Parts: sequence; structure tokens; C-alpha cells
Amino acid sequence: MKKITIKVNGMVCGGCEKRVKNALENIEGIKKVDANHKKATVTISSADEIETKIIEEKIEDLGFEVVK
Repeated sequence: MKKITIKVNGMVCGGCEKRVKNALENIEGIKKVDANHKKATVTISSADEIETKIIEEKIEDLGFEVVK
């Protein structure tokens, strides 16, 4: 299982976490998503390597900022 963590600005509540989690879980290959607004992180677990750009674009489409 591969795991990546992305720093995300703009998540301020549990609702934000749920929006990010639901959107990312729809990406093929992603097995688990943990979003934490207090830590401003999203951790993604997948069976295979997933292109980070796809994940970052999905997060930004929701109105959040990916910190690089």
C-alpha cells in the first residue's frame, strides 16, 4: 500500500474534510483518504502509484489550496 500526505490550506471544519474525502475516494485506485482540518493535511492510501497532480487538481477544484 502506497501512502502520500498533502498539505492543504482552507479546510476549516469537519464538513471540509468530508468534501475532500468524498471527492478523492472517487478517484480510481484510491483505497483510503484521511483529511484533517486541524493538521491541514490529507493522507491518501492506494494500492498502486497515483499521479499526485490528479489529486492536487481535485482538491483545488473544491476551492482549497494545495501547499507545495
